[in-house]
Amino acid sequence: MSQSNNAKRYMLLEDTYEAQTYAKRPVVIVRGKGALVWDTEGREYIDCVAGHGVGITGHCHPKVVEAIKNQAEKLITCSGILYNDVRAELVEKITKIVPKGLTRTFLSNSGAEAVECALKLARKYTGKKEIIAMTKGFHGRTLGALSATWEKKYREPFEPLIPGFTHVKFGDAGEVREAINEKTAAVLVEPVQGEAGVNPAPNGYLEELRDICDEKNVLLIFDEVQTGFGRTGEMFACMHWKVTPDIMAVAKGIAGGVPMGATIAREEIMGSLKESEHASTFGGNPLACAAANAAIDVIIEEKLPQRSRELGLRLKNKLETIRENSKIVKEVRGLGLMIGIDLRFRVKDYVLKSLEKGLLVLTSGLSTLRLLPPLVIEKEQIDKTADILAEVLET
Repeated sequence: MSQSNNAKRYMLLEDTYEAQTYAKRPVVIVRGKGALVWDTEGREYIDCVAGHGVGITGHCHPKVVEAIKNQAEKLITCSGILYNDVRAELVEKITKIVPKGLTRTFLSNSGAEAVECALKLARKYTGKKEIIAMTKGFHGRTLGALSATWEKKYREPFEPLIPGFTHVKFGDAGEVREAINEKTAAVLVEPVQGEAGVNPAPNGYLEELRDICDEKNVLLIFDEVQTGFGRTGEMFACMHWKVTPDIMAVAKGIAGGVPMGATIAREEIMGSLKESEHASTFGGNPLACAAANAAIDVIIEEKLPQRSRELGLRLKNKLETIRENSKIVKEVRGLGLMIGIDLRFRVKDYVLKSLEKGLLVLTSGLSTLRLLPPLVIEKEQIDKTADILAEVLET
C-alpha cells in the first residue's frame, strides 16, 4: 500500500519512540464511525479488529460520545475513597445484567487487572493458594494473569512467575477433577477461548465444572474479558450454558472503548477483601463510568446481543460456504460475532491482503483469522466482509 508523507511521518514517530511490542500493520487510522474506520488517506475499512473486541457499540457511538463530553465538563477523576454519582449508577447497572448472585463489583482499568483481582479474591476467600487454569487459555500480561496464561512464548521470558498455577486440557472436566487437591482455591476458564483460536466450551463442560467446584468446595472463575457484553450473542457467554461462576472478570466492551475492567463476585467472596487490601487509583473514575453507563444502555436498548447472534450466524454461514469452496480454510467456529477462521497456512499474508481490500482482521495464533467486529455492524458490511474474505481465501 502506498503511503503519503503524512502517514509515513506518523509511522516513523511510533517506530522511533514507542516500545516495539506490537506487530504493526502498514496503516494509520485516524477516524471511526460505527463499524468503519478511515486512514490518513481517507481510505475506508470495515473494522473487524475493533480494538481487539473493545468496540462493542462501534466507534464513536453518539450516546457514548455525549456521555463522555458531558462528564468531562463536570468531573473527570474521583478517588474511590469518595462516593460518586455515576460510579454508583454503574455498579447498580452491572449487577442487573450479570448472572444472578453476582452482586459486588470492583472497578479497574483493564482485563488483566480484572483477572488479577479475581485471583486475589480466590486466594483471600479460600485461604488456599493454587489455581487450575486451561491449556491454550489467555488471561493477560501482568504477572498474575500471565501465570494463569498457558502459551510458553508469553510466559518464558518473564519467569519465574507466580507459583501455584496448574494447566489442564480445556474441555476435559475429568482432568480438572483429578487436578483438584486440598490446596486448590479456584478453577479459571474462558467460556470461549479467544486468543487460542476462538474455541467455545464443549456442551456440558461448564456445567460439569460448576458441579465439580461445588462438590470440591472450590471457586469457579469465568474470564469473560473478551466474551462479555453481547459479543457471543448473549450478554455474557456463560449464559449460553446457564452456568453462573463465583467470580467473573470482564473488560473490553464495557465502556464503549474507554479503558475499564471489572471483577464481579458473590457478596461473601468480595466481602473477604478488607479496606486497603485491593485498590486502583484510576478504577471507577467518573469519565470511564459515564462511558460505561452509556455503553450498557446502548447494548440493552439496541438489543446488541440479539444482533450479534443474528449477524454472527449470517456471517458464519457465508464463511462456511467459503470453506466448502476453499482448500485454504480448515474450519470456521465461534459464537455470535466472535468468529475464528482456521487456515491451513500462516495467516500473515491473508491479513495484509484483507487490509489492501479494505478489511481489518485479527489473528489468533499462527493460523487463525479472528473477527471481532462492532455489534452495530450493518448487514451490508457483513456481506462485504464475507465477499472480501472469499477473494482473499480463494484457491
